Amino acid sequence: MGKNSIGVFDSGYGGLTVFKSIVAQLPEYDYIYLGDNARTPYGDHSFETVYQYTLECVEWLFSKGCPLVILACNTASAKALRSIQRHVLPKKYPNHRVLGVIRPTAEVIQEYTQTNKVGVLGTRGTINSHSYLMEINKLFPEIEVFQQSCPMWVPLIENNEHLAVGADYFVKKYVDALLARSPEIDCILLACTHYPLLIPKIKALVPGNINLVVQGDIVAKSLTTYLQNHPEIESKLNRGGKRLFYTSGDTTAFNEQASIFFTEAVAAEKMEKMDNLL
Repeated sequence: MGKNSIGVFDSGYGGLTVFKSIVAQLPEYDYIYLGDNARTPYGDHSFETVYQYTLECVEWLFSKGCPLVILACNTASAKALRSIQRHVLPKKYPNHRVLGVIRPTAEVIQEYTQTNKVGVLGTRGTINSHSYLMEINKLFPEIEVFQQSCPMWVPLIENNEHLAVGADYFVKKYVDALLARSPEIDCILLACTHYPLLIPKIKALVPGNINLVVQGDIVAKSLTTYLQNHPEIESKLNRGGKRLFYTSGDTTAFNEQASIFFTEAVAAEKMEKMDNLL
């Protein structure tokens, strides 16, 4: 199995929160999930490094027979997606498609705010790219976007320390910094697929009128629409309901952590090397 599966990629575990939503909405398709855990986190890497890592993983998923790959990673979507779509696919893979998580989220953000003041919490890479700022302002120029990077959150989550008391300081630090930018923020986008695991702590720190926007269901719904609108891609996909998991890192560690994000047991295989990759 693997041929004609939907590929789902993340730098680590966070993309599993999106993958879980995709499987819930579209359970009939075959999927391959790849976590680049050996090189995570991506958030503080340069544009060039994130692009190179992402392209390598996308091409690996292509080699496994995936005609469609979802970048379930905000940093990869911010720093690599556009270049892959514009410069790599037309020349090397004209029959393949790569989609991200930023555009689908930006398209629906207006539904979650009444004040038109939106906060964005993300990795340093995502925030510094200004991808959400640009996409939201392009679609909804009346919305004012306030951004805050949270460089400690992914390491805490990847090391399973996010629920510990020690994590409270860093959760409060970044949430307070964002809210201080405007008292009118009524919507906070969690612009990293890891961050849903921090929702209990975040909810305890923000006023009840603030909507917390997570991406899983939004991306899954967008993918459903995409497949309906692109039968040339959808017709290639297997409908066996099978799921494979791969990691570039240690499989035992991946399986233990992945079950926290995916909320069911995961048995990953080691990502084998390809010629000229990794």
